[in-house]
Amino acid sequence: MKIFGVVGYKNAGKTGLMERLVTEITGRGFRVSTLKHAHHSFDVDHPGKDSYRHRDAGAHQVLLSSRTRWALMTELHDAREASLEDLLARLDPVDLVLVEGYKRDRHPKVEAYRAETGNPLIAPDDDTVRAIASDAPLDVRQPVFDLNDTKAIADFILSEVGL
Repeated sequence: MKIFGVVGYKNAGKTGLMERLVTEITGRGFRVSTLKHAHHSFDVDHPGKDSYRHRDAGAHQVLLSSRTRWALMTELHDAREASLEDLLARLDPVDLVLVEGYKRDRHPKVEAYRAETGNPLIAPDDDTVRAIASDAPLDVRQPVFDLNDTKAIADFILSEVGL
């Protein structure tokens, strides 16, 4: 599987870019999966639902299934957070995995950047950032794309990974 990341600080446009890239790249006939890192606790389950009650009772894993999708939830308790490599190994094979976050890992990335946030760029100090998707002109060594030019960003990513 080919892997390419989207990184950036909060409110830089990462999730919107990810969404547009998935639509663009799957529209070209490629199979795409996504993996997103959350810096906080999250839950895909809700109190009162059967699967939540199973986890709350102490189940290590709960697999929830229907005819349209399935989800496997694993409670880490005091175990270490799974690495990107560990999580990628759990995905079914696809043409491309787009990873949101994991900015310190060594896979190739595009940085989403919005000037109005006032955050610094990640790219100048990180050689894994291959390009920047920005809402403002930038003077950097990497190629800079308009943040909303999804087609050009998708072309760049697919070229970088050899698809």
